[in-house]
Amino acid sequence: MRHGHSQANASGVIISTPDRGLDAFGLSPQGREQLDRVVAEWSWPAPTHILHSDFLRTAETAARVAEHFALPLSGEPGLRERDFGELEGQPDSRYPDIWALDAADPTHRRFGVESVAAVARRMLGVIDGLERETRHATVLLVSHGDPLQILLTALAQRPLSQHRDRPPLAPASITLLAPSQGAPTR
Repeated sequence: MRHGHSQANASGVIISTPDRGLDAFGLSPQGREQLDRVVAEWSWPAPTHILHSDFLRTAETAARVAEHFALPLSGEPGLRERDFGELEGQPDSRYPDIWALDAADPTHRRFGVESVAAVARRMLGVIDGLERETRHATVLLVSHGDPLQILLTALAQRPLSQHRDRPPLAPASITLLAPSQGAPTR
């Protein structure tokens, strides 16, 4: 699940570091309304576990779902936003600059950005850990748009340079992964 519409989305700024994202830039009023709707109209398997990025916007998203299902929450730093380095705090209109570089080289670190390859490794690491620890569970992962797109690309065994070829994940959207879509053999 991608977090609901956030204050960073509303402000049009990149918030990608723990220094700014852990305690600020939570859900916007629009995001809270989205989550109320998603929970009221839930049509996916009920989660037995909820794991979320420890950024405020994902923690607030996960808390709304957890309250509905009376489940505890677990923060997971491996699900954090992609670190956009020097672009932190800049307008989100800068994202396409990075995505163009990603398409040419998923290992690039221009502007101090966390590489697509590094994001894929940490996100797949979370999946690998879950597969070892939570057999027969329905786990809801709550994360951010770019890391989730990268994870879905990796799970589909597509070149990581193509992570932006997927349709963008909408705020508060849920993508169901069946057991057969587990982490690829590496």
